Amino acid sequence: MLLLESLSFSLSLLELAFCVVALLFAYGLRGSTGFGGALGMAMLVVVIPIKTVVPAWTLLSIASSVAIIGHDRKLIAWRDVMPFLPWCMVGIAIGLYIFTALDARTLAQLLGIVVFVYSVHALWSSFRPAGGWEMPKRLVVPFNGLAAGATGTVFGTMASIFFVMYLNARKLAKGAFRATMSAMLLSLAVVRGVGYWVVGEFTRDALLVFAAAFPVMLVGIYVGNRIHLAISELTFRRVVGATLLACSIPLMLK
Repeated sequence: MLLLESLSFSLSLLELAFCVVALLFAYGLRGSTGFGGALGMAMLVVVIPIKTVVPAWTLLSIASSVAIIGHDRKLIAWRDVMPFLPWCMVGIAIGLYIFTALDARTLAQLLGIVVFVYSVHALWSSFRPAGGWEMPKRLVVPFNGLAAGATGTVFGTMASIFFVMYLNARKLAKGAFRATMSAMLLSLAVVRGVGYWVVGEFTRDALLVFAAAFPVMLVGIYVGNRIHLAISELTFRRVVGATLLACSIPLMLK
């Protein structure tokens, strides 16, 4: 509470409670499933300026990825990661330019649009049979690398969508998929964190939000690692999609 009282903007008790629930929900999901970042990010931006949340979320992503990888680090498919990284670096450079050029309101509205489109697609795909169009193999690495780097840097989240598309194309085993996903998220967070520092986006507010959110994040991961979700994967996808859809509306109306 003392940390948050030093922020340049104020949060009501209700908004603080909302942030705590968002963090516990998102990192509880990430601890149990490996995903959840997009959900927590979209929820926090509803009440906290996006220019503050994105750098703070990057630090949380680094800390959470390190905590989650653990003993699975031996399963990381580095041979599949290396061709992806150069394209991702170019995407990060593009994302940094966009992030510094646009104002907070425009970024929040763009995030709302991206989250809305993604949530509608996620809900729609959960009601249709698997299969359909696949991206040509020669485009998988450059497209997903550029998109992951740029999207993750501009919005602080959503890069995992493109990581999943890429890793699915590589047909990794479940354990290697989870470990490699965490390694890629960690790599992206570290590089874009350096970028934010270079362009001066690690403001006092961002560091205070990270410091206040860090212990809540640890609790969420701890609980998530020990809870087996008693719902099917299909139900889980629909719940996440519906929650993201609800979060996208206030962001687009900012």
